[in-house]
Amino acid sequence: MQDLRQGLIPVPQEEILETYRKKKRLTIGIPKEISLNENRVTLVPDGIKLLAHHGHEVIIESGAGQGAHFSDQEYSEAGGRIVTDRREAFQADIIAKVAPLTHTEISYLRSKQTIFSALQLGMQTEEFFRKLSQVKVTALAFEYIKDEANTFPFIRSMSEIAGNMVVFIAASYLSDSQLGKGVALGGFPGVKPTEVVILGAGTVGEFAARAALGLGASVKVFDMSVYRLRRLQNILSNRVHTSVIQPKALQEAMKSADVVIGAIHAKQGKTPCLVPEEMIRGMEDGSVIIDVCIDQGGCFSTSRMTTHENPVFTQFGVTCYGVPNITSRVPRTASLALNNLFAPILQQIGEEGGIENILKSVYGVRQGVYLYNGIITKKFISDFSNLPFQDIDLLMAAF
Repeated sequence: MQDLRQGLIPVPQEEILETYRKKKRLTIGIPKEISLNENRVTLVPDGIKLLAHHGHEVIIESGAGQGAHFSDQEYSEAGGRIVTDRREAFQADIIAKVAPLTHTEISYLRSKQTIFSALQLGMQTEEFFRKLSQVKVTALAFEYIKDEANTFPFIRSMSEIAGNMVVFIAASYLSDSQLGKGVALGGFPGVKPTEVVILGAGTVGEFAARAALGLGASVKVFDMSVYRLRRLQNILSNRVHTSVIQPKALQEAMKSADVVIGAIHAKQGKTPCLVPEEMIRGMEDGSVIIDVCIDQGGCFSTSRMTTHENPVFTQFGVTCYGVPNITSRVPRTASLALNNLFAPILQQIGEEGGIENILKSVYGVRQGVYLYNGIITKKFISDFSNLPFQDIDLLMAAF
C-alpha cells in the first residue's frame, strides 16, 4: 500500500525456489579383490584422506591395497577404518571395487546399495544379472561412465596404460626362443624392423603405436573410422601406416606381421570378431597376438581368456595373449589412475545429497548405470540376460 501512495507501481517478483541440496555423509566399502591376479584398488590413501576430510566414512577390508603396495597402516592414517570381516566392507552404502562382483559377493549385498565396478560383459552369465537384479541394488560400470567431453575417462585412463604395456608384453614373447621368433621388437641398423599391426585407432591403439614407433618398429593401424585414422596420423606425424578394415588388406598385413594387437572397443555389448581363423593360420610361426578387448569377447576367432599366471597359449604356431586385466601388471600406477577419477565422483555424490541426485543431474555418471534398484537399464544387457529393460533417463525423469 505504501508503494501505491507514493505513486509507484508494484512489480511482481519471481518466486525464489530453494535449490540447495543437503550434503550427505557416505559410507564407502572397499573390499579386497579376490579375482585371480587382480591387484588394483579403487581408492588409494590420498583418496581416503580427501573423503574422510569431508566427513565420509571409508571401510577398507584388511589387505585391500596390498597388491598395489598400499598398507593397512597407510589407509588407517589417512582416515579409513580397517576391518577384518569381509562382510562388513560389503555393508556400506556404496561398494567400490575393480573386478566385477562374484556370486559369493552378491550374496553379501542388501537392497538399495550402490555398486561401482567393472562389468566385463564378456565374462558374465545370465545368472549373474538375475542374482544382482533380485537384490535390487543400483550398479554402475566404470567402462560406461562418461565425462564432460562425452568420452569414457576410466577406459581412456586404463587404455593409456594398457597401450604402453602391450608393446612391452609383445616384445618379451617375440624375443623368446620357444614362444616367439627370437627377435627384438624394434628397428636396428641393417636389420629389417619388426612389423606391428594394430586393430583399432582408439586410445589403446594410439599408445601402443607410440610405444612401438619409439622402439623403431614398423606400425600399421586398421580401423573402421577414417576420422580416427586421420586423427592418429596427425598425432603421430604421419609415421604410421593406416587403413580401413578390409579383409584382403588385413590378411596381407597379418601374413608379414610379427605382432598383432587387438584394440577394438565396443561402446556397448561385445566386440565384433574381425579376424577369422584362416588369417591367423596364415601368420608366421612365433608371431604374437595380444587381444586387449578380450573382456568384451575379443576380436580374434581364436581368442580365449587367460590369466597373469598362465597368460599365453599357442594356436597354429602363433603365441596368443588374452589376459583381461592387463593394467593389473602395474597395479600401483593403475590404482593411482583409478583413484584420480573415482574419488571426485564419490565426493560429488556426497555434495549432491546422494546417488539418486547425481544420477538425475549428471549425464555422464548416469550412463554408467546398468542396473537401477534391480531394473536393467541397458538394452543389450536385457537382451543378453532375458530380463526386463527400462531406460535410465525415463526412470530418472520419474524420480
